[in-house]
Amino acid sequence: MEFIRNFPFFSIMLCMFCAIICSVLRRKAAQYFTLAVLFTVMILSGALLYNTYNDGGSFVYYMGHFPAPWGNEIRGGCLEAIFALFISTVAFLSVLAGGKAIEYDIEDKKENLFFILVCLMTSSLLAMCYTNDLFTGYVFIEINTIAGCGLIMVRQLGKSIVTAVRYMVISMLGSGLFLIGVTLLYTLTGHLLMSNIQESVKELISTGDYGMQLTIVIGLMTVGLAIKAGLFPFHLWIPDAYGQSNVISSSLLSSTVSKGYIFLLIKIYFRTLGLEAIEKSGVLNVCFALGIVAMIMGSVLALNEKSFRRMIAFSSIAQIGYIFMGIGIGTKEAVTAAIFHIFAHGLTKSLLFISSSEFTEGSHSKSIDDLKSLGYKYRYSALCYSIGAFSIVGFPLLGGFISKLLLGGAAIGHGPMQWIALLALAVSTILNAVYFLRTVVYLFIPKEHLEDSNKSATLGDHDRDAEHVENNETEKSEKLLLLPGMHCPRYVIGITALVLLNFLLGLCSGPIIDIIEQGLEVFE
Repeated sequence: MEFIRNFPFFSIMLCMFCAIICSVLRRKAAQYFTLAVLFTVMILSGALLYNTYNDGGSFVYYMGHFPAPWGNEIRGGCLEAIFALFISTVAFLSVLAGGKAIEYDIEDKKENLFFILVCLMTSSLLAMCYTNDLFTGYVFIEINTIAGCGLIMVRQLGKSIVTAVRYMVISMLGSGLFLIGVTLLYTLTGHLLMSNIQESVKELISTGDYGMQLTIVIGLMTVGLAIKAGLFPFHLWIPDAYGQSNVISSSLLSSTVSKGYIFLLIKIYFRTLGLEAIEKSGVLNVCFALGIVAMIMGSVLALNEKSFRRMIAFSSIAQIGYIFMGIGIGTKEAVTAAIFHIFAHGLTKSLLFISSSEFTEGSHSKSIDDLKSLGYKYRYSALCYSIGAFSIVGFPLLGGFISKLLLGGAAIGHGPMQWIALLALAVSTILNAVYFLRTVVYLFIPKEHLEDSNKSATLGDHDRDAEHVENNETEKSEKLLLLPGMHCPRYVIGITALVLLNFLLGLCSGPIIDIIEQGLEVFE
């Protein structure tokens, strides 16, 4: 057990050193080395989860073997371990399945830069997961912001650069608010370590001192992390960031990055400030209200969206609302449901972005209307996308069904909050079904139906377009060879693994829920 306590530190540093080494490797070597490191981190996280869950406790690792304030601290428990396993698994499968798409989207000389950014992002997410120090958490928030900005603009398209700048500006606003909150909290308590802060906050609550100042701190840190997570109405960066990025970037940004900030917020609520202080501040009611609004508005915006990838991006806004609604209810059952939804949504969103990349690029269009009948050409990708869509909607046997069931069950017994939550869940689920199942239907519209529709076009339109189609046929066929699913077993392995993990969450949710509940018990 003593040696296993090094695993969080090893995981963070492995990803950091991977970023350094990738800077001198060729593009293919950088990709394979990144895959090897991410797989290693998966193994380390799994081993840590097994040991902490069986041990039933948690531990503190002193960086450099010096206690604070001379050293820094990492905390490991089964909740941190399962979240680290989630991060590393999504990162590994995203790079594995989307690796071929990198050749399609990014210049050869910039591919190793892309994998530097992937490693930095993974390292910063792991550090936010494991850190026991608030300022260290802030430092890695900034590293994550820079890496995310780079992942958006690495395609070097005009719109992607504008999107990256918008992402940076909004993210820096969130980081600034969080830093102000950390600074004020340090002024009030004299500590940066989470466990020490919690003791000081308990004393402040018992004496009644600095109640207003503590509420301001909680508000600043909550708003700062909500902006970075993309909670409505702080969502303006999400549609373009997810829609303009390459497939791996979209997968990582939607599945892990926003969830890393939410996990840090849960750590602050439970481990740093304590649930008593959070309840007194009234911020849980704000989280609940914003979560409800996000569930509805995100779904409405997705329903009205004509661009396929932006529709998936708007869906993320609604799903983030589900998580904040669970946090806002405030009970351990609700927070357990919120964390489970983090896993279910993260794995599903990664599956949606990666599996859809083949037929969106194959059709050379991001419009939903252009998806018609593509399911017959890209059968396996369309099937996997459909499974992901069913999970988001909440079909039985899949992870999304269990997380919605848990959130609904956690809301029962909370007075008016119960009916608001259940109504919002019902409305959002119906809207999810409308816009996601619409795309599934489009994918599998019979070809004969389309052919009959096309025959109704005028002969003049056909003649006008014939020459354009013929001139672009060779170019399209060459590009299709570079699509992620074409002649690429690793793509099939990656999306198959994501599908199986979705079924795992749906069919074997009991042990995962037990891990989350045990982690929350030792979290305080």
